Amino acid sequence: MSAAPPGQPPPAPAQLMQMALGYSVSFLLRAAAQLRVADRLATGPKSANEISASTGTHGPALYRLLRSLACIGVLNQEESGRFSLTPLAEPLRSDIHGSVRTSILSLTGDLFTVPWSKLAYSVQTGQPAFDKHFGLPFFDYLNGNPEEAAMFSDLLIGINSPDAPAIAAAYAFSDYAHIADVGGGTGHILATILAHHPGPRGTVFDLSFNQGGAAELIQSRGLTDRMDFVAGSFFDTIPSGCDLYLLSHIIHDWSEAQGLAILQNCRRAMSTDSRLLVIEMVLPEGNTFHPGKMLDMTMLATTAGQERTEHEYRVLLQEGGFKVGRVIPTNSSVSIVEAIPA
Repeated sequence: MSAAPPGQPPPAPAQLMQMALGYSVSFLLRAAAQLRVADRLATGPKSANEISASTGTHGPALYRLLRSLACIGVLNQEESGRFSLTPLAEPLRSDIHGSVRTSILSLTGDLFTVPWSKLAYSVQTGQPAFDKHFGLPFFDYLNGNPEEAAMFSDLLIGINSPDAPAIAAAYAFSDYAHIADVGGGTGHILATILAHHPGPRGTVFDLSFNQGGAAELIQSRGLTDRMDFVAGSFFDTIPSGCDLYLLSHIIHDWSEAQGLAILQNCRRAMSTDSRLLVIEMVLPEGNTFHPGKMLDMTMLATTAGQERTEHEYRVLLQEGGFKVGRVIPTNSSVSIVEAIPA
């Protein structure tokens, strides 16, 4: 294909081909994460042969991988031919706070790439391609695969890490005495909120396999006197007695009927003075780009859930026994939909 004139975008065929090749970057990162390339370079620059010896890889092939990573800014190839980490590569290390290594392994593994490759099936049927390929629903599969589940939990923390401080700053959580984070995993978002607002205490409510991770997180954040964990399923019953309930990145995971069941269980647990915050990516109308529109395709292919517009959340919450008070934007891609018992 001929190059576009300087300052002009490539012709449409070239742009589409570039888009179609987007997966190549994903799998370069996957290989780097699998081989722990960033860990090997943490102590300083090394040649491909030096890294090859410690990874058990084919030297010339590894050199080609490292060279490709360098051309996209993940590594730096020095004049000596050795490779070093760039600031972009630092989070690929497994031994630092904020590492994304396991998150990249999760995102680029079969858990997500297989359903995405079969997206047309989901569009044709309205059913998750994940279920068809793996033989059971997404969260049932995770329950039977603890290693995948652990990586997925890390992925959620990594993806949602910009959200937590933005959520904490966007709402008057100090007005409430007891906050329940329903489906809160190991409690990252709730712990961030409590750290920003010293008055309330909090309860994380989720399935029992999260209990150990929650205990570690609560202790590491110094919140053992203000935060606890209660095991259970939001499809059964939700702890009562709290004056603020959070559903952060929960409703979008489930079908319409399941989402309504969760909302109705929340409503049963709440008093008329309680409030519910539905924290999700609220989609803009029209052609505006929003990461939630891309995430919506992940939901279509992997779960029975979906992302929604403000109008769609208003309709869903009304069916669940609520009215919408406010929709509050944050400094991240999520918004806070404040729901009041109707």
